[in-house]
Amino acid sequence: MKAIIIDDEPAVRKTISSFLSESFPEIIVSAQSGSVGEGYAAVTEHQPDLLFLDVELPDGLGFDLLKRLSPIRFRTIFITGHQEYALDAIKVSALDYILKPIDIDELAVAINRAREIISHDEEQLKLQALSENLTGKKVLKRIILRTSDALQLISVGDIIRAEADSNYTHFHLAGGKHIIVSRTIKEYEAMLSGSGIIRVHQSHLVNLNHIDKFFKRDGGYLQLKDGSSIPVSPNLKQKVLQAITDHLYE
Repeated sequence: MKAIIIDDEPAVRKTISSFLSESFPEIIVSAQSGSVGEGYAAVTEHQPDLLFLDVELPDGLGFDLLKRLSPIRFRTIFITGHQEYALDAIKVSALDYILKPIDIDELAVAINRAREIISHDEEQLKLQALSENLTGKKVLKRIILRTSDALQLISVGDIIRAEADSNYTHFHLAGGKHIIVSRTIKEYEAMLSGSGIIRVHQSHLVNLNHIDKFFKRDGGYLQLKDGSSIPVSPNLKQKVLQAITDHLYE
């Protein structure tokens, strides 16, 4: 397996290169660079299987490089020192990333995932989601949901609600579609924060755009446009009402 490291910090490139040499000798570092321009030339020449890519480079963003290289024929592990919007976009697009300063254990986990057999079609789907989420206003547009047999690229606007089921989450989508994902609802609450999808109950997330009515009786519950009724936790009632009010005036 061939790898290329693109990061403007020599120490980071050395850390990754040395770790690969010591712990993953089957992965050969074909080239290293510190900019988008040099990185583009290196990837074009060496056609790697694995790319370690810094988010912010002196002459642009790592995302700019990926756009120039499309269609993607390699797996990407992002490197970033910024826990900001771009990182949220990377997370919901189901792409691997490691934070600076680099933790060797996290690096090993990311590399092992990259070594697993993943089709190029899946990688292209993930990068498509990332590209859409980084376009325009900083509002997530698409999310990757991994089921037992496939990756699905879903529009955030099509999510009506999500319901917890132990370590699984049931997504109910527009058109009556139902997807079960083996991740907790707490993870999706964090991922979808700021996207108009809010926690209304310990077991429920709801899309504000799909709320039809709020009923005060029986402790408080929501009626959604698909006809479903969702309970509202007493301790979240004021927060939910405020979110609905704020949404009306956006």
